[in-house]
Amino acid sequence: MLNGIGMGVRVVCPYCGFGCNLLIDPKSRRVKPYPGEPNRGKLCPKGLYALEHVFSKDRLKHPLKKEGESFRRISWEKAISEISTKLKEIIEDYGPGSIAFIASSKVTNEENYLIQKIARLLGTNNVDNCARLCHESSVHALKLTLGDGVQTNPYSDLERFGAIMIWGYNPAETHPVVMQYILGAKRRGGKIIVIDIRETLTMRFADYRLVIKPGTDITLANAIMNVIIEGNLYNKEFVESRTTGFSEIRMGVKKYTPEYAEKVTGVPAELIREVAEVFAKAGSGAIMWGMGITQQISGVENVLALVDIALLLGYFGEKGGLYPMRGQNNVQGAAYMGTLSEFLPGYIPLSDSKFRRKVAKMWGVEDLPTERGFYLTEYWDAILKGDLKALYIVGENPAVSDANALKVRKALTKLDLLVVQDLFLTKTARFAHYILPAAAFCEKEGSYMNSERRIQWSFKVCDPPGESKPDWEILVMLARALGLKGFDYSKVEDITREYFKLFPALRNRSIEELKARGIIIPAPRLYVDSFNTHDGKARFVAVEQIMPWEEPNGEYPLILTTVRLINHYNTGEMTRRSPSLAKMSGESVVFISREDAREYGIEDGDYVIVETRRGSLRLKAKIAKIQKGVIAIPFHFDANLLTNDALNKAGTPEFKFSAARIRKIEKENYGTKCDEGKG
Repeated sequence: MLNGIGMGVRVVCPYCGFGCNLLIDPKSRRVKPYPGEPNRGKLCPKGLYALEHVFSKDRLKHPLKKEGESFRRISWEKAISEISTKLKEIIEDYGPGSIAFIASSKVTNEENYLIQKIARLLGTNNVDNCARLCHESSVHALKLTLGDGVQTNPYSDLERFGAIMIWGYNPAETHPVVMQYILGAKRRGGKIIVIDIRETLTMRFADYRLVIKPGTDITLANAIMNVIIEGNLYNKEFVESRTTGFSEIRMGVKKYTPEYAEKVTGVPAELIREVAEVFAKAGSGAIMWGMGITQQISGVENVLALVDIALLLGYFGEKGGLYPMRGQNNVQGAAYMGTLSEFLPGYIPLSDSKFRRKVAKMWGVEDLPTERGFYLTEYWDAILKGDLKALYIVGENPAVSDANALKVRKALTKLDLLVVQDLFLTKTARFAHYILPAAAFCEKEGSYMNSERRIQWSFKVCDPPGESKPDWEILVMLARALGLKGFDYSKVEDITREYFKLFPALRNRSIEELKARGIIIPAPRLYVDSFNTHDGKARFVAVEQIMPWEEPNGEYPLILTTVRLINHYNTGEMTRRSPSLAKMSGESVVFISREDAREYGIEDGDYVIVETRRGSLRLKAKIAKIQKGVIAIPFHFDANLLTNDALNKAGTPEFKFSAARIRKIEKENYGTKCDEGKG
């Protein structure tokens, strides 16, 4: 019996933010699903084949240093010594604000905690993570209205609700295991409402399917609220006793009638009216959303509108919840550990002097830097302007994952020092001056936090290859070489105990409990009696329709959006090295409607050029159920060479809306390659 489970070692899945547990037999390397929470004996294809990339021949095994256009092997001692010396020189010459760190949504809580600790003890808040690219819009909106920027309820509550509204989110492909909870609600009579810009796999399970024009989510949300308010379907007692700002929302949505919304969104007025009534009369309900909502120029406002709907109906506590579903296995934990430039651990603002000094005292210093650092999405312009000179990246691949990736790649070439700590020679790592080989998820121990705020322990299955090390060991080596105090950790649990001391919800909990059962903080269900605001009440915030940053025109007549595939993950570095997953989807495609394909003379399987103002890509066309005028590319490949890097209020790019054009490549030219972008 291993770790209390007779079937194998319990490990947190390295993929999405649902937080499945895997049971791995160290000898046979077989993966089985954990029978308990949260996955209840289920796994998606990525989980079943989660070990395949770990044993890839492409794994980095030794520290590397760039010499000319190639890399040569270097010892750990020399690598850490040279990196720390260069960092200290850059700080001395340009100040601590000239260095920056990118934390990882794939490494443990302990490792993310160390990244931000190192940054802040060096005197900078230039530390950020990929939450900036996904749900930071949600964090800003939820903190403004409810007090906390997190999911409000556990997955298990989904089964009890009378209705589930799934908006800009395709769980059947992005979080397949959560579908057992959604379908559990449906079996009990709950209504499933799906709103998206295309006919997704999730829509097959829906009672109501609303295909919306890209960028018009606020209009639809306001129209739903218009029906609820005009029909007196809102929860008057809840609104009066537990919210403020109702008069603002009542006036704000008055003009958004279903008939008006139909003209803007393309959704029939009667369907809007019916969905609003069904959701309001359900008695309890959840709203789930993903990148389709947050990765817009109106991302923060989109989430505010969804929160307003839930507040109108009192869908909190036992009656409902909000589910901003996280995309990577520890993006919630990375943010919670403080790897965001404007927040300390626990989403505590830098301006909270009492908490900031508490953290500083724990770390043995008088105070910490108070000015927010650059957002991740601001790094690239800052580098090109000469404001950032050094960048240390742990387990992220911005050369592929960030919008307008050509600009990112150009910026990476301008750094005086770029260090990449990862499993593989990623496209980002190719720009590095030093590459440090890291251990994979099953080659180390530590804790992760899933979307429902469940902290879970992941146990070690096997040793890392070659000289690669767990990220926390590398970071401790770096901190000591930099002369930073407070890094006398001998094992990973020492770091766990330190971050436990920061959070009131963990102060009386033990690591033994974490390892045995996991811990949801601060409680499984938030806002049962009050909200985490100064007066305990939630705040309505009325929002108006905000148009996308760039509109289609005669030159670029189509709308390009990005999507995810069930068998791929993030930038594909892990899944494309998993033979079982890679064979399900080899090359990238562009999804196009039958009507547009006919207009452009494109047949299924033809190669095409897709262009935006930022670049161009050669792709295979796939005719799909998508509305006319819209094309979609899975973002796991090089889609972000094309995407729009205009930022919303949270610093998130508008990945989901770019003006584009498409043209067919004649068969005799299939052998020619398109440039990876222009400009």
